[in-house]
Amino acid sequence: MKIEEMPGYGYPALAYWLQYWHEANKWQIKEYKLLSDGNLKWFNQYYEVKPGSIRSSCFDIKNDALAYVDYENSHISSRVSTLNLSEIEKSSIKLKVEKAIEAKRRLMYEEELMLTAAINKFKNTKRPTLEEIILPKREENFKNDLFTQLQEMPYLRMAFVQGENKQGIIYKNLKNEWSRSYHPTKKTLIYTERSKIANAFNLNGDNHWGDTKARIRKELLPIASKLLQLESVKKLLKEAQAKGQKVLISNGYVFWYEDNGNIGWQIKQVKQNESDNALGNTIWKEGTILSKNHGRLVILPYIKENGDYVQGHTKNAPHDGPAKPRVPSEYLELPFEILEDDLMISLFGELKYE
Repeated sequence: MKIEEMPGYGYPALAYWLQYWHEANKWQIKEYKLLSDGNLKWFNQYYEVKPGSIRSSCFDIKNDALAYVDYENSHISSRVSTLNLSEIEKSSIKLKVEKAIEAKRRLMYEEELMLTAAINKFKNTKRPTLEEIILPKREENFKNDLFTQLQEMPYLRMAFVQGENKQGIIYKNLKNEWSRSYHPTKKTLIYTERSKIANAFNLNGDNHWGDTKARIRKELLPIASKLLQLESVKKLLKEAQAKGQKVLISNGYVFWYEDNGNIGWQIKQVKQNESDNALGNTIWKEGTILSKNHGRLVILPYIKENGDYVQGHTKNAPHDGPAKPRVPSEYLELPFEILEDDLMISLFGELKYE
């Protein structure tokens, strides 16, 4: 097949991202391309090895793939500027592209944080020995791979395993026995990746992923509050306070400082926007958060699809009941700073779990 025949060929690539390719255990490069009808769509990136031989662009190491897309995405503005469009159309396209990349990045770091928390939660749990792993006789060739995975994630109940040129999806029952293997599909491979997080919180990887992550966020909030006890965090917050900073945001959590009532520093959660539609709106990194209540969720300023700007604010989650209001004289209008995305992941790694 010629590279000219590959899907998306000929359309301009404006941005790039990485996607895990389960079957090959590689990170595949995706291109965000502008179609002739004005829509944007993701395509695999391909390159020609030799005439008639096409390969998908992949990296073996995630950080290498991330470095590549980060470099390419630093040129989004210059790519958009070369399009044969009006300035208004270019501005709209640029906003949509940056919004899509921001959403991808936010989801990636959120799930990395949850995986870190999942593994840490079981770091003191006894690992099974090779002999304790019970598999059907015909599946014994998967034992070594499963053993390796359980050394890192002893809580797994669903796993993608490989052995002797064979692959399969297996499940663990209540008797601690593993099932026969099932042929992996694109959907079940996604479920096994999600199980690496969900199973640690006694949830299933094949349930609705948005609902599952919402439950995990809620469970992690009191654990995240323990960050305030870490010396490294105390130093970070002391330095921030000296610079007049009172709202620091990292990976879905907020370090929030209040003078009134001797509250001091506390942890809140970020809800990205009112609809929580990752692709529908884009975070606006400038502006302030106006808090008229004591809600535990912080909504960052954002721009709607139609270009309208929404002020950052605080609120409660839907099932929390109304947030306790502040009297007008105690309204807080605070600037915020977004810290490095991987900061919270490294901080979670320092937490001590029971």
